[in-house]
Amino acid sequence: MEIHATDDGGRLVLAGERVMLREQTPEDARFLALGEPGDLIWVDGVPGEGTVVAAGMTLRAAAAGVHRPGRGLFVVRRTEDSAAVGGIGFHSPPAEGTVEIGYDLTSSARGSGLATEAVRLLSAWALRQPEVERVVATTEAHNVPSQRVLERAGYRRVEDRGALMAFELAR
Repeated sequence: MEIHATDDGGRLVLAGERVMLREQTPEDARFLALGEPGDLIWVDGVPGEGTVVAAGMTLRAAAAGVHRPGRGLFVVRRTEDSAAVGGIGFHSPPAEGTVEIGYDLTSSARGSGLATEAVRLLSAWALRQPEVERVVATTEAHNVPSQRVLERAGYRRVEDRGALMAFELAR
């Protein structure tokens, strides 16, 4: 997969074929954490619940002084029209060679393959970082569509963690 990384006013932007991942600074995340669109046009009007939660994580990391550029929330945008369709990002900085990701799409964007492309794009970029050897993601056992996204992105199921299923992608 070819990845084009650019800088958009201090934000990391990863461009794929159908999606672009635009890093959200703590200032950007302030709006998203409130469920507001910020400076983005959302396909469903506002960000989804997972993106709102992830924006809150970005704000807490910044307040604690542990936010690292390129290691937080990215908004998933369609390249065809720049509409925001979801969020994807890292739960925390890499630890012992591992980083965990999470993602969501607004309801009208689901089932279109955009989540799979976003997961592939962020995972490929993460695995190119010298401190990352594997990327993990968890999903609830009943969330079969999310499991299929991970499988199509090349992840393999590695373990069950209570009600969660863990998947990983390694170098």
